Amino acid sequence: MTGDPPSVAVVGGGIAGLAAATVLAERGVRVVLHEREPVLGGRVSGWPVGLPDGTSATMSRGFHAFFRQYYNLRSLLRRSDPDLGMLTGLPDYPLRHSSGLRDGFRRVPRTPPFSALGFVALSPSFGPRDLPALRPAAALPLLDIRTRRVHERLDDVSAHDFLDAMGFPAAARHLAFEVFSRSFFADPRELSAAEMALMFHIYFLGSSEGLLFDVPGEPFPQALWDPLAGHLGRHGAEVRTSTSVEAVRPGPSGGHLVVDAAGARPYDAVVLALDTGGLREVVGRSPRLGDAGWRERVARLRNAPPFLVSRLWLDRPVASGRPGFLGTSGYGSLDNVSVLSHWEGEAARWAARTGGSVVELHAYALPSTAVREVEEKRLVDQLHQVYPETRQARVVGARHEWRADCPLFTVGGYRDRPTVRTCDPSVVVAGDLVRTDLPVALMERAATSGFLAANALLERWGVRGETLWTVPDQGRSALLRAVARRFGAR
Repeated sequence: MTGDPPSVAVVGGGIAGLAAATVLAERGVRVVLHEREPVLGGRVSGWPVGLPDGTSATMSRGFHAFFRQYYNLRSLLRRSDPDLGMLTGLPDYPLRHSSGLRDGFRRVPRTPPFSALGFVALSPSFGPRDLPALRPAAALPLLDIRTRRVHERLDDVSAHDFLDAMGFPAAARHLAFEVFSRSFFADPRELSAAEMALMFHIYFLGSSEGLLFDVPGEPFPQALWDPLAGHLGRHGAEVRTSTSVEAVRPGPSGGHLVVDAAGARPYDAVVLALDTGGLREVVGRSPRLGDAGWRERVARLRNAPPFLVSRLWLDRPVASGRPGFLGTSGYGSLDNVSVLSHWEGEAARWAARTGGSVVELHAYALPSTAVREVEEKRLVDQLHQVYPETRQARVVGARHEWRADCPLFTVGGYRDRPTVRTCDPSVVVAGDLVRTDLPVALMERAATSGFLAANALLERWGVRGETLWTVPDQGRSALLRAVARRFGAR
């Protein structure tokens, strides 16, 4: 940027907001980032807590898998750690069903299409009677995923019904696809089949990284966001935490006024990098923001059901050989178990000093009628079923996070989701709820949309934006695409 640089307010300090702020600040834009919480990171944030034994620890909203297809998120993190030394790989992505069935992805080939074929061939959830029951014509469209058309074809179908139409075996559905769909914090009956199909493309047929992933070696603030905040500061960005934006109004001489508790401050442009509820609230209090149709679509956005994260500091270790992360199914509301003391430095140091362990439990897509105290107890009881040795452990400390602020990618909801660009070229939107027409999901969608939002503003000022990388936006095999188009179900 040359001359007098424009000013941009980035509203929201999660991954999307941090990505947008980083690219803008690096180009010389005057950036002020507003975050309502006292910490950065959004749904990947962490904050200090005190344990009953006097120890200081870090609590978060729960485990996140940093898949190796997250090219743009990794590009963002490389700003403060070029070698990504803050991430460490886990050896497998193991899955376990209460029936005793177990699966994993360490042995699955990573080269498409052998990745998908290998999953079927190696998975114990596909028995000899299951394969004849599959309906190839219904499954073939998965080989021809085109990201700009998948929602046209499948958004009005639920993930549950799509798997039914394929004749997908119940065991594989519970052990694999249900685990994946619930990672969107949604029941498969409510999740758009387009999102599930896109996820299948990203991890199986569009990339060669497979389903193995990395995790931060220290809590999120220390490993990720404190260093990135330092990078922003060195580029002149102002980070204002504990600052809730109330509204965005037109400026008297162009641009916009961003209103918070301290008053109204003028900016040339605004990035709305908020979660679903936050976007609805800010737009609802900003009657002159966007046009009527856009505002109505934002008002219809829905939050996913509540989820629960329980972290337990135990007085003894779990049994040897327990994985650092385990996806579970059939254990009631329990969706996964992480043994943080196996891979996170802070938890490992506490375990080494006390002889204990640190375990985290997730329950996604809980019923709206669920009672928090009941679910907390139920989740611990389910841990005892998965790892029976924990029945004898004394809980030294416990923290529970009950949240309901994730986007719901509901059946037929794609048309209401905002795009990065709005009818006002000085207002852009970012976040994992945003439509990008690119093969990205979850944290990678947040980072990608943040880069896209920054690029849209920089384009107005004649400045080159960030280069984005994704897996191919269609199946990688022309032969398989042709077979799918010729014989696949319409």
